[in-house]
Amino acid sequence: MLHKLHIENYVLIEALDLEFAPGFSVITGETGAGKSVLLGAVTLVLGQRADLKMIKEGRDRCLIEAEFTEINPLESYFKENDLEYDPLSCVVRRELYANGKSRAFVNDSPVSLTQLKDLGSRLVDIHSQHENLLLGKEPFQLDALDTVARTAGELASYHRAWHDYQDKARTVEKLSEELQKGQEEKDYISFQFKQLDQACLRAGEQAELEEELEVLSHTEEIKSGLAQLRECFEGEDSGLCVRLKAATQIAGHLSGVFPKIQEACDRLDSALIELKDLSRDVEHWDASVEMNPSRLQQVEDRLGLLFDLQQRHHVKSEEELLALKDDYEKRLHNIDTGDEQLKLARQAMEAALQQALEAAAALSRKRTSVTTAIEQYMVAQLQQLGMPHARFQVEMTPKEMDASGADKVVFLFSANKNATVQPISQIASGGEISRLMLCLKALIADVGQGSVLLFDEIDTGVSGEIAHKMALLMQEIARNRQVLCITHLPQIAARGAWHYKVEKSDTEQQSLSSARLLNEAERVEEIAQMLSGAALSEAAVKNAKHLIYGD
Repeated sequence: MLHKLHIENYVLIEALDLEFAPGFSVITGETGAGKSVLLGAVTLVLGQRADLKMIKEGRDRCLIEAEFTEINPLESYFKENDLEYDPLSCVVRRELYANGKSRAFVNDSPVSLTQLKDLGSRLVDIHSQHENLLLGKEPFQLDALDTVARTAGELASYHRAWHDYQDKARTVEKLSEELQKGQEEKDYISFQFKQLDQACLRAGEQAELEEELEVLSHTEEIKSGLAQLRECFEGEDSGLCVRLKAATQIAGHLSGVFPKIQEACDRLDSALIELKDLSRDVEHWDASVEMNPSRLQQVEDRLGLLFDLQQRHHVKSEEELLALKDDYEKRLHNIDTGDEQLKLARQAMEAALQQALEAAAALSRKRTSVTTAIEQYMVAQLQQLGMPHARFQVEMTPKEMDASGADKVVFLFSANKNATVQPISQIASGGEISRLMLCLKALIADVGQGSVLLFDEIDTGVSGEIAHKMALLMQEIARNRQVLCITHLPQIAARGAWHYKVEKSDTEQQSLSSARLLNEAERVEEIAQMLSGAALSEAAVKNAKHLIYGD
């Protein structure tokens, strides 16, 4: 239940603290006093979209905080969303800042607006005048039926089966499109693949060929340079190897009488070995480099082919050509095996469809099982609310499967004797809609998600004895759930166990809204004023006491 509500700097409210009790509470106030402001604050803290205009003029922050108790049924939700769970208390807070920022918290843990809105729908079921318009909408009627029928399990199973079928149907569609497109492009793909396959491509080949081309194109220059190097190493008179060998011998002779030169001897030996090894490499290179016009032409032709293929396929390397070839090969394979793949996909789709149909049938059976009970309950309650000839019918007809199942649900209604029942949206008046909605709320009160029912002028279009009977029905609902009702009718206000009044005061600088819990005397006076207007009469006070206490 909603235990406490704290509001700061919200529209006309500067600071407000209210405590609520279990059972049936009513909220009254003159038109323009701020009842809608109070309701707006509640919806905001429960996750509705914010508007900076909600921040009181001249303030930089707006804060709304609500504490709920007895939230035991929501333990699994808190665990699933990794939120701190306290079965005795849940504090929800919303903060708006003039710079456009907004923050939300549940038990001091930051949450997203989506999380807050989801939790809010589980904590409070708000009925506003706007929701009266929803009563005539088929999705709302279907949701109401599902709530009464407790179809959460069947709906979850159906949604899994439906989404699985949808996924497999999309797979079939994709494969079919790809197969058709592939068949149209098969000749082109086959030609491109064959061209690349016949090229016998090899990763790294282009770099090797370019290096070989560089050598073949400069053979004469390379051989001349290598010959000069060999002369430097092996020349009979001034070759490096000859002169280094002589130096090694001289140092060796000196080592016998000058031991310090031994290290130099060792280094000269190493240098001579390295130089001879290098000389042999030069000799090998010289032997390997030959004038080969035929090979030069082959390399140029091969590189020309690689460059031509790269330009034709808009790539920059033979690695990309190889990847393209593999892709063409896979596409040809898919085209060749596409019929079989499509056949298997269709079989899987048909199996998923059958599962979805079975799940839809189970959902339909669960829905059908409560339609008679709903019809009987609604008729009985409507008769109590001044419609003795009321008829109510839940019409279920098959439809093509969609996300909600395979049932088209329409609530049919007639208020007049012997009149044919018709869809609510076509024939119900404002007062009838209010009574229908209240009866429906009473029906789902024990199975709905919200622990609190908040009615915003559900009494629109009714008065007198009908209003009194609506109040009695709200009292009945409040035996199991907390009910808060914003009302303008004294007959309903008189039945509340707790009575809150919203007031507006004006100063030279500003207008402020406030709310407070009335004591017994104030309550009598408030209801008397609702009966007679601003001028309080003795008769109005007497009538107010009669409404509150009876005879």
